[in-house]
Amino acid sequence: MNHNRPGTGPLTVTVLVFPGVRLLDVTGPIEVFASANEFGGRYRVQVASEDGAGVITSAGTRIGADLAVGDIREPYDVLVVPGGPEWETVIKDEALLDAVRRLHGMARCTASVCTGAFLLAAAGLLRGRRAVTHWRQSRQLAVRFPSVRVQPDAIFVRDGPMMTSAGVSAGIDLSLALVEEHFGAEVARAVAKDMVVFMQRPGGQSQFSVRSQLPYSRVEMLRRVLDAVAANPGAEHTLAAMSRRAGVSVRHMSRLFDEEVGTTPARYVERVRLEAAQVLLETGDDALPVVARRTGFGSAESLRRAFVRHLGVTPGAFRTSFRTTGTGTGAGTGTGTGADSDTAIASTEQDRQA
Repeated sequence: MNHNRPGTGPLTVTVLVFPGVRLLDVTGPIEVFASANEFGGRYRVQVASEDGAGVITSAGTRIGADLAVGDIREPYDVLVVPGGPEWETVIKDEALLDAVRRLHGMARCTASVCTGAFLLAAAGLLRGRRAVTHWRQSRQLAVRFPSVRVQPDAIFVRDGPMMTSAGVSAGIDLSLALVEEHFGAEVARAVAKDMVVFMQRPGGQSQFSVRSQLPYSRVEMLRRVLDAVAANPGAEHTLAAMSRRAGVSVRHMSRLFDEEVGTTPARYVERVRLEAAQVLLETGDDALPVVARRTGFGSAESLRRAFVRHLGVTPGAFRTSFRTTGTGTGAGTGTGTGADSDTAIASTEQDRQA
């Protein structure tokens, strides 16, 4: 769908706001579309609330509205539905759900940011469709709305005219994908560089900090072991070595990992090393064998296998992910034929070769 046609006016983006909306869910996409206008895009962004009045965001900041939902009577191009931390209350607001349905009915594409997916689902707009939300709420979305095919590891997903994105800043990723779709990769790339963000963020939500995702362990000795792995991923962290340093048996250490961490020692160590490798690839220019050695993988091939297994991308593709938002290949969007979004990311030729 290329809207950049000669003789047409700017594309209209309507952003719906409501009390308690998350500030960045609103301003992130707006900034992308505004920046696109500096590099050849043509967007007109309008902010709508139920009654046309401004709203107070979850951050306590007031956002003004340009018009009321009822003032919009003509078809337009993109609806953006942001989320908020009080989504459980918001999805019970029937007037707001009616506003979502009304705006969706006039939009060519409807997109949500973070927990905005709950609003779309509660409005009945995601039945039978693939969708994503913040990784913390993925299970809740699947349980509350079983007809929605939740893709928990995607950054954003497109299913027909519906687009959903993961937590907060993923609204920027989604908006960049729309800019590329409307005005081409060159414009989207210019916007990404201007905003100093990924053109296509590599991998999926599984990339977020392994250590921060773990439940708090009641066992101080195990906490020290986990912190030691995170502090120096490249060191020796076999089960035997960790048990020896902690002064416990291998059997006891294995049991602690199972009970407190929910995984095996080897899998935990690999995930921490993967995270460390991501940081080195994002911030440095070391060759892949060097990155592999520094992070404990040993060889570039072992590093590559871990990246593909956990993130769906190769290290080489990860490093060069400013190149495209992936709308042409289904990468990052969950639109690849017969593949979920997290595996579709690895579908380009570069991914296969890196």
